[in-house]
Amino acid sequence: MSITKSLPIPVQRVSETRLPEVDWDDLEFGKYFTDHMLICDYADGDWSDAQIIPFGDLRLSPVALALHYGQTIFEGMKAFGMEDGAVNIFRPYKHHERLSLSAERLCMPVVPQEIFIEGLRRLVELDKAWVPAAAGSALYIRPFMIATEARLRVKVSGAYRFVIVATPVGSYFQQPVRVKVERDFVRAARGGTGYAKCGGNYGASMYPTQRAREEGYDQVLWTDGKEHRFIEESGAMNVFFVVDGVLITPPLSDSILDGVTRDSLLKLAVRDGIPVAERPVDVEELKAAFAGGRISEAFGSGTAAVISPIGVIGIDDKDYVLPAAEEPGVGSRLKAALENIRYGKANDTEDWNFLVK
Repeated sequence: MSITKSLPIPVQRVSETRLPEVDWDDLEFGKYFTDHMLICDYADGDWSDAQIIPFGDLRLSPVALALHYGQTIFEGMKAFGMEDGAVNIFRPYKHHERLSLSAERLCMPVVPQEIFIEGLRRLVELDKAWVPAAAGSALYIRPFMIATEARLRVKVSGAYRFVIVATPVGSYFQQPVRVKVERDFVRAARGGTGYAKCGGNYGASMYPTQRAREEGYDQVLWTDGKEHRFIEESGAMNVFFVVDGVLITPPLSDSILDGVTRDSLLKLAVRDGIPVAERPVDVEELKAAFAGGRISEAFGSGTAAVISPIGVIGIDDKDYVLPAAEEPGVGSRLKAALENIRYGKANDTEDWNFLVK
């Protein structure tokens, strides 16, 4: 997929690139940022012209509303260097759709699609040299918006700044993670902002996650906010289980993020004939599946790691261990299928790739 409409976006180029500072053999997540960023401001009911400028600090009033009352939203997405030399921004229209939902939930203006899509294209085109070439690596892209009106008062802001920055990231060769089913703390409740990708959701998750790490776990497995009975998400990722050969994931709701990777994996599973079920997952059902030897895999999915295999699930002070895979399982097969599309090694059967010419 590629865009045909051209939106004029003026560019102020850096005088000297920072590419020589990058250690391409050790791309720590979020350590290096590309030479440029896109900015676009909103005020008096209108969006200004977007522009691309050298990457640098933002100037904000100390009483900018975002700093006090939480009107901040963002997306996480990737661009990939393909086998034929082209660069692919993966599913930007789906990301714009989700950013728009987040904006509406937090009473923020929706970023026009042409600014979002063409801004991504121009920024990635300009900083194409920052797209890493190593297998499994990518250019992670962070579009975000913050409330900028200077007013120390609880109100909907009248001014905003939309920004896109990017950082090269390496591949993730993770060992299976240990997760703890969270029965006390809540990530999101029904009727709240759980489906929005906003800063407050992540801030609220840090304390229970830190406590879980002190107990020897890597992440928490969130349960519903009412009964603490049904599984919702794993850390900042959606979660999947393979029980009796069926790929199961909790259904979307207003307390679960509509993950782009989640959606992609489900579509590929259906395409490849893997049985799929989107339904509530009771914690007691997980215990019974372990007791009966019927659960073969569990994994989280998200933009950063694509798929993060789960090796241990802690439930009510007891650790349940997932069986070691003797051959590629459902998760690894789906990850390979997704990566092959992203890197141009297989046909883009779903029309997901947005090619930067």
